[in-house]
Amino acid sequence: MKDQMISASSFRTDINGLRAWAVFAVIFYHFGVPGFGGGFSGVDIFFVISGFLMTSIIVTGLERGPLTGKQFSLWSFYWARACRIFPALIALCAVLLILGWFLLPMTDYQVLGKQVRDSLTFVSNIQFWRAAGYFDTSSHEKWLLHTWSLSVEWQFYLLLPLIFLAVWKVRPGRQAILAVTIAGLLVSLLLSIVLTKSSASAAFYLLHTRAWEMLAGGLVYLAGPKLQLTTRQRTWVETTGFALIIATLVFLDTSTPWPGWQALFPVVGTSLVLLSNRSHSAWTGHPVAQWLGTRSYSLYLWHWPVAVALTFLEQQSNPSAITVGLLLTLVLASLSYHLAESPSRKKLGQYQLKTGVAILLGVTAVTILPGQLIWQKKGIEGRFTPAIDIASSEYLNRNPRFASCFMLNGVESPSCMYGGDKLKAILMGDSHADSITTALAAAVPDASGGIMGWTYTGCPILIGVKNISPQIGPECGKFVDWAIKKMADVPKDVPLVIVNRTSIYPLGFNESWETERNRPLVYFTQLHRTSDPTFLKEFTQKLVDTSCSLAKDRPVYLIRPIPEMGIDVPKVMARRMVFGTNAEISISLEDYHRRHNFVWKAQDEAHARCGVKILDPLPYLCHDGRCFGSKDGRPLYFDDDHLSEFGNRLLVPMFREVFKGH
Repeated sequence: MKDQMISASSFRTDINGLRAWAVFAVIFYHFGVPGFGGGFSGVDIFFVISGFLMTSIIVTGLERGPLTGKQFSLWSFYWARACRIFPALIALCAVLLILGWFLLPMTDYQVLGKQVRDSLTFVSNIQFWRAAGYFDTSSHEKWLLHTWSLSVEWQFYLLLPLIFLAVWKVRPGRQAILAVTIAGLLVSLLLSIVLTKSSASAAFYLLHTRAWEMLAGGLVYLAGPKLQLTTRQRTWVETTGFALIIATLVFLDTSTPWPGWQALFPVVGTSLVLLSNRSHSAWTGHPVAQWLGTRSYSLYLWHWPVAVALTFLEQQSNPSAITVGLLLTLVLASLSYHLAESPSRKKLGQYQLKTGVAILLGVTAVTILPGQLIWQKKGIEGRFTPAIDIASSEYLNRNPRFASCFMLNGVESPSCMYGGDKLKAILMGDSHADSITTALAAAVPDASGGIMGWTYTGCPILIGVKNISPQIGPECGKFVDWAIKKMADVPKDVPLVIVNRTSIYPLGFNESWETERNRPLVYFTQLHRTSDPTFLKEFTQKLVDTSCSLAKDRPVYLIRPIPEMGIDVPKVMARRMVFGTNAEISISLEDYHRRHNFVWKAQDEAHARCGVKILDPLPYLCHDGRCFGSKDGRPLYFDDDHLSEFGNRLLVPMFREVFKGH
């Protein structure tokens, strides 16, 4: 990705060739090329290379001392890094903003604006950490997701020279620098291993769990010269290094916790290649590898937006489209290298430091400000037809009291009332319950009547439930216990309506972007890694027992599963409308029942055993053998599976059954 040679004479062709391996590992992984399931580790290779080069620049400058006139300068170091990183990144962001004006619906354009701002201020790793995991859900819709690694490196570049300068001032010499490097590496590696288990997204994105990879490169620079290797030994060291790298690319995949201790494979492998220092190696010295390595930064920058474009066009699995995407990446990267990366570095280097900084900051600000404006203006309405803007904006059309009434953690619900003050029903469940709360309230026949909502993120209403997945509320089981206990204070003639995305808990995700299937999200007595018959039987028993226990004291209504579209309805509809393709989104009833048949049978068993009532949304959402994601050109969902405030109104007639006779 980014580095600065010490001088032209010190250029190492092995490092340049190693960059080619790293960037194409990442590119092939992101384009879904078979055999590169662990290609994300190419970023780890880049980190080691950067650590090696940055340590060499700083330590060499410190050793020269002030008398030589070539001593290390902190501001010159930062300026060299900025000249290397900023120009091509600014060019990428500017092009995306311009193209986005003509091609991106409001929602997508708004998000792009924020990502441009975060990328050019080098905090995108922190923002992506807060939003989601690298391997999660909508990662392939984030145009600048790959800039998280640039942010990590820039943060490293800011801190490393300050630390080395402080150490050098106290105790000049490589020994002290080496000791600090080893200590930092061990602490960061330990944090990476621990946090990968407890907070995987933080471990992936943040500097303190990634610094050890760059410090490993620094360790090679500092300790490597002490090893006097023969030519044959260098060959074996390099071969071993590439064996570790290739094994990582081939045998690991997104199911591997990352980085953690597993990242030792590419990090050690890269360190061994650097240690071997074989400039004319068959692994790295080929002209093609040198050409790719020279353009590796631009290749890295441009490949990801091309991959995202394939997703937007719904061509991410089309071999022909992937081939075109790979070729386009080469073309764009070459243009970026010749028109932005290389010439701007040379021109900026001709200016005095203050003048150059002022120019670069000015150009950066000119790019950031439109991004910030686009974010604040919610993607700028009016660039497309009103129908497209309406479709794109539907993702915002959710429960208006979501922030204050829908629980994300804790145990006790805020017990929000919807409608009038006279309690007519209680609604319990997860986010699917929250998404239809206002529809249930709208079905109350008495204007003074209202409903109380007890909803908790990812929480099925099942006694004794425990979470496996981080998508499940951390205190879900305690919340269920609290709600059941609290129910004793509610008059027995007040009905209880239970709405859950029930199928996801025993069967796992079914979104188009999810690769894992049949992985339960919850357990009761023991963990089950697959949806095996034993677990499904236990889940059915818990659903029936919980429903019947609650039905002893009051009317209980179970809602059949809401149809899940599998793709983000507002986003995909708006994109299709922009490109003039068929915007209709639907699933067949056969697919619906294939997904939810298990839950239907469990609900039927509860109905047969204790008379719980069942409400079916299909007559209101499905017809002619299909369940639809839109009505009259407007999305019924605010994502792939949650009904919007527009869509949930279709269920008001169904919910009126709850209040008949009450």
